Amino acid sequence: PGTIKKLDLARTRMAVPHGRNFLMVPGPSHVPDRILRAMHRQSEDHRSLDFPKITHSVLKDLKEIFQTREGTCFVFPATGTGAWESSLSNTLSRGDKVISVRLGQFSHLWIDMMQRFGLQAIDFDVEWGCGLPYDKIEAALSADPTIKAVAVVQNETTTGVFTDIYRIRKILDKLAHPALLLVDGVSSIGSMVFEMDNWGVDVAVTGSQKGLMLPAGLGLVCARPKAIKIAMTPGASDLPTVFFSWKDQIDNNQLGYFPYTPSIPLLFGLREALDMLIKEEGIQNVWKRHFRMAEGVRRAVAAWGMRPCARNENERSDTVTAVLVPEGFDAQQVVTIAYQKYNLSLGGGLMKVRGKVFRIGTLGDINELMVLGTLAGAEMAMRDVGIPVKLGSGVAAAAEYYQSTAIPVRGLGGTQARI
Repeated sequence: PGTIKKLDLARTRMAVPHGRNFLMVPGPSHVPDRILRAMHRQSEDHRSLDFPKITHSVLKDLKEIFQTREGTCFVFPATGTGAWESSLSNTLSRGDKVISVRLGQFSHLWIDMMQRFGLQAIDFDVEWGCGLPYDKIEAALSADPTIKAVAVVQNETTTGVFTDIYRIRKILDKLAHPALLLVDGVSSIGSMVFEMDNWGVDVAVTGSQKGLMLPAGLGLVCARPKAIKIAMTPGASDLPTVFFSWKDQIDNNQLGYFPYTPSIPLLFGLREALDMLIKEEGIQNVWKRHFRMAEGVRRAVAAWGMRPCARNENERSDTVTAVLVPEGFDAQQVVTIAYQKYNLSLGGGLMKVRGKVFRIGTLGDINELMVLGTLAGAEMAMRDVGIPVKLGSGVAAAAEYYQSTAIPVRGLGGTQARI
């Protein structure tokens, strides 16, 4: 009695996780509580007289996410893969030539879809970690005026490479080439700079589970007039479209409805997300916030004596950093231990970079302390597998940056309680 016993930390049974899982993969992202509350609702009649209010408001405000006045937005109860399919099937025909670039798993899968549709994919392979081969794209377009589209990924989630979409548009304009410009912005739109009208993008796609902070389940598409004209002209495209038909969407959306039963909870969650991103924060501030979160991670990686998979500093993503581990170590073990011991979900390496990188997501509803906790967990997991990282080194580098760039976000205009 009166003495403090030193606890024996050895467990007599399996430990149970406490606190929230640190979900820091590059999608799906953390869903804010207010979005969860917005989605927690009874089913309702999607043919009612009131339903057009949610349809029209969501489709209108999505234009701000894509940065377009000319575009038409579509909401499909699908994922980014469904949005991919929609972009191809409404605008192209079997045998059409499409330029694309294989720079990671997701660009690889989009090319695979093109080939399954019977399109002639002119695909350029680049080393993973590199960006688009602009010179080769220009040469191919210059040599063949019959190419129907250039379909590229803006942000390759596998490697953390961010590409210059506007540069592709300038090439097309320089050559006066009629090809459509199709862009996969699944892990960038709503988080990083994307200007559909200014960049002359004809079709852009994204998903709900990344920067829009929703569960997976919505495939979002925006198409400008040139692409819409193809989709609405009988016989202009001979690929089958039923579920992903733009014409069916337009015919119903203009009245405030959908051609089939929509996901009502996700629509109301999307409405809340748009309020947060556009009406409250402003899309340009969203872009700046994501840069800041990612820059802290990049400084941490440098402090560890390591580097991102993305080779060019100007092509490093603000939504995902793929961290190359030293030779002789398995990055997948880092991911496994981080989850098992520290309740931290990191992204593993995919395909060619499996075992070579682990990925830290910095997209959606995150803040400095969430990133710092993630970096601390990554450091411990790396130490557990034998990677010689000094604990706290990356955390300190990121914290120095965050502290020096922080602005007040709460309690503005309030008064301190006197206790």
